[in-house]
Amino acid sequence: MTLKKFAIFIFVIGVLVWPGCSEKKAENIYETGQFEELQNNLDHARELYTDIIRKYPETDVAKKAAERLGAIDSIELSTTLSSQSSNNGGQTMQSQSSKYYSPFDQPEIIRFLFHPRKDTGAYEKTSALAMDIPVDDNVTIGAQMHISSPSSPTILFFHGNGEIVSDYGDLGPVYNQNGINFLVVDYRGYGRSTGSPTVSNMMNDAHAILKYARQWLTKENFSGPLIVMGRSLGSASALELAANCSDGFDGLIIESGFAYAIPLLNLLGANTDVLNIREKNEFDNIHKIKHFSKPTLVIHAEFDHIIPYTDGKALFDASPAPEKKLLKIPQADHNTIFSYGMNAYMNAVKDMVSSML
Repeated sequence: MTLKKFAIFIFVIGVLVWPGCSEKKAENIYETGQFEELQNNLDHARELYTDIIRKYPETDVAKKAAERLGAIDSIELSTTLSSQSSNNGGQTMQSQSSKYYSPFDQPEIIRFLFHPRKDTGAYEKTSALAMDIPVDDNVTIGAQMHISSPSSPTILFFHGNGEIVSDYGDLGPVYNQNGINFLVVDYRGYGRSTGSPTVSNMMNDAHAILKYARQWLTKENFSGPLIVMGRSLGSASALELAANCSDGFDGLIIESGFAYAIPLLNLLGANTDVLNIREKNEFDNIHKIKHFSKPTLVIHAEFDHIIPYTDGKALFDASPAPEKKLLKIPQADHNTIFSYGMNAYMNAVKDMVSSML
């Protein structure tokens, strides 16, 4: 082989191999960044992720690194607000929880927890009022307000992980017929919302959404009580608010809610041992509900195959509310709870909100 042909051969081999080398090098740095996050060394993790984006922008790992940078920003914002809350006697705009959710923001968990999809125009097929709720710089959350009357109770609803706001276009009028305003909100990346979902973002956004809802209701002269409701994944947002903003609303409804995150994550496919998720990193929903003593309703399907009925029962038992109710929907599973028990479901909701008028 001539020297010229050898040089060409080496060049071609280098071109073929180099992209794989870049991906591997980027992946090694990314894994180190993940370790640093778990050790709470966020500044070093930020440097590593930034290094990946700068040196290996063409790799898939660079996209993951960019997501982690966004998550770190969210974590630091939450810590700052929590510190401000402590310095001001707890009086801040959002009264953020100091709970640290970074371990749940790992891509391996996010892909199991969140299943975002965009809205395909269903907003135009309903008479509900469309909203864009600002939660961060250049980030808004899509929402729809189904209005019964300004004097009616209002439910602020956080949906499940595979749903979007427009999926509730038919259910909103059902609430209206029962004399209830129904405000359903998305997560980042869902429906018409911008941004990308992480657990830290979801928790922080819940505070911003509650604040926006209260301000909007006051501005528009809505006088009825405000109830926060969460279904499935949305129960985490609802219980985050129950633990940290109990003065900001009047009642709590948890439907198909989870008491313990680790069994749920393992069922969904995440290996919490490999990802170093421990009980101390829990969403801590059982502890959170103990902070809410206002009227509470827990609804759960008898044969829920994703979040077992025992989770709903555990949340109910942990609730200190003098006025509380547990409704079991016979024969239903996680996705058929409404079709099997629509009447009982809506009657329980209506009875609860009526008692608050």
